[in-house]
Amino acid sequence: MRFGPAGNSQKFYDEGYKSSEQAPEWIASQGLSAYEYAAGHGVSLGETLARKIGAKAAQVDVAVSIHAPYYINCAAVDEQKRANTFRYFLESARAVSWMGGRRVIFHPGSSGKLPREEAVQRIMKTFLEIRAYLDDQGFEQVILCPETMGRVGQLGTLDEVLALCEADERALPTLDFGHLHTVGLGALNSEEDFEKILKIMVERLGFERVKHFHAHFSRIEFGPKGEKQHRCFYEQEYGPDFTLLAPVLVEMGLEPVIICESAGTQAPDAQFMRDQIALERAKRSDRAM
Repeated sequence: MRFGPAGNSQKFYDEGYKSSEQAPEWIASQGLSAYEYAAGHGVSLGETLARKIGAKAAQVDVAVSIHAPYYINCAAVDEQKRANTFRYFLESARAVSWMGGRRVIFHPGSSGKLPREEAVQRIMKTFLEIRAYLDDQGFEQVILCPETMGRVGQLGTLDEVLALCEADERALPTLDFGHLHTVGLGALNSEEDFEKILKIMVERLGFERVKHFHAHFSRIEFGPKGEKQHRCFYEQEYGPDFTLLAPVLVEMGLEPVIICESAGTQAPDAQFMRDQIALERAKRSDRAM
């Protein structure tokens, strides 16, 4: 199991670091082993810096992924927006490859004025076109990871994300547990709640394929329409609670890459998750003796 931050946490900057080139070594120094490069507002990363990040990450065994721009909309009807969506995927695939990574995490899109069923069909069609397009551009190794979304009415339910992965055997789901909690208006409150989601994923995609699935975790404030904003682990009035997920992951033998999206405390909260998994494994080891 790998843990790490989405982007650079406040602690990174407080300790005097400035460039993402320094991130992999700093992440490894924190006892973490994953880094999700944040390109939500556009891929501005150049090849020189990207390759430096990749070289450092390889040296310290930090797995790199990239979050593609939020502007992606696989349901878009407008031709310019469709063209932009293809470009965002290409730029993300190129950048993550320069960094030595393979996973491109993305939001499926929004329905706009389309009926939801029609929008979902458009997302599926565009997703497969993008997969073929990236293959043609030489990025067959890139893994597309659709993310579950956190607002009521957004495209990207658990079922919709799994359906995209069923359509492309190379795709992996990004289970954003904070989003799943908020879209269900506080749905993840027990080990059984987490187990239900994970079992659905395993049943539909197979254990070996999803053993190392991608995940996001943070506490999130939400309202009647779902997600409002990300919070930190110390703000315990907000859910979900990772201590309920940890025993389920260990019991099921799943070893995902878990990226922390807390608001500024991504690295310390990722360390908490790492330690919680170690604690759960130690408990099981003690019981077996």
